[in-house]
Amino acid sequence: MPLILVVDDEVNILQLLKFNLTREGYQVIEATNGHDAIKLTGEKTPDLIILDKMLPELDGFDVLRILKNNRQSASIPVIMLSARSEMLDKVLGLELGADDYITKPFSPRELVARVKVHLRRKQPSTEEEVAKEAVRANRLVIQPEKYEALLDGERLELAQKEFELLYLLVANPGRVFTRDALLEKIWGYNYDRKSRTVDVHIRYLRQKIEKDPANPDYIETVRGVGYRFRETR
Repeated sequence: MPLILVVDDEVNILQLLKFNLTREGYQVIEATNGHDAIKLTGEKTPDLIILDKMLPELDGFDVLRILKNNRQSASIPVIMLSARSEMLDKVLGLELGADDYITKPFSPRELVARVKVHLRRKQPSTEEEVAKEAVRANRLVIQPEKYEALLDGERLELAQKEFELLYLLVANPGRVFTRDALLEKIWGYNYDRKSRTVDVHIRYLRQKIEKDPANPDYIETVRGVGYRFRETR
């Protein structure tokens, strides 16, 4: 039974989320501040975290930064909650490693649906997914069975969605993926077409794998279409 950590300082939000998630069969643990969220994550290792941005003492972005910089918690999917709808907040959350972003007030039904999507992607459900083979591209080695990517033999610190995006591109060299196709394949459902989710994750990947992110050797932008992976010669 998947374990979900819900972090919010509003009691009514905690109760609403716990009611809807437990009704779907999930185990739920709660935290009302950032420090407790980090502590519980280390002690319980939840399968997914729902994290509010506005928290006392240590805000949600600080908590996210700490969790994503810790190898033990870096791969845990995080859905950010925020009462603000500004694009800058969403972009910052994604840049820090959030897997999803939902603005309050939200539909509990939609949030539960997104939780299911992220949990399905975290745990491969078919033998075909488990049996994915490692792929190599010059300095890069991607090992899906270990959720591990190596660059020149050194392990890359990648969030879950960063890893899945990189694997998809590397496993299909030369194939152009539109932003909508990447959203569907990696995030499992359609975002707002104006969302910068893909662009932010691509930029983050380039910072980690390219010698010069401004002039990438691996992840190429196809103007007006999307992205493709190309091996250097």
